[in-house]
Amino acid sequence: MQNRISIGHRTMGGIPCISGTRIPVTIIVGLLGQGHTADDILEDYPTLSHEDILAALRFAASAVDERELTVRMTA
Repeated sequence: MQNRISIGHRTMGGIPCISGTRIPVTIIVGLLGQGHTADDILEDYPTLSHEDILAALRFAASAVDERELTVRMTA
């Protein structure tokens, strides 16, 4: 996952994106949440691969896990 997601202050102001693109993880996860399929996303963003979409989901899940862990530790 690490090589498929990049975070750089010179690219999209530090927003996590698919490496080599300016496509934020939030766009991919948001589209899936709205009911779009992976095939829909791949059609709209032909530079992406199926593995990029999976990496975006894993990254988002990891970010939520980290946030929940922090909340539990401070509660």
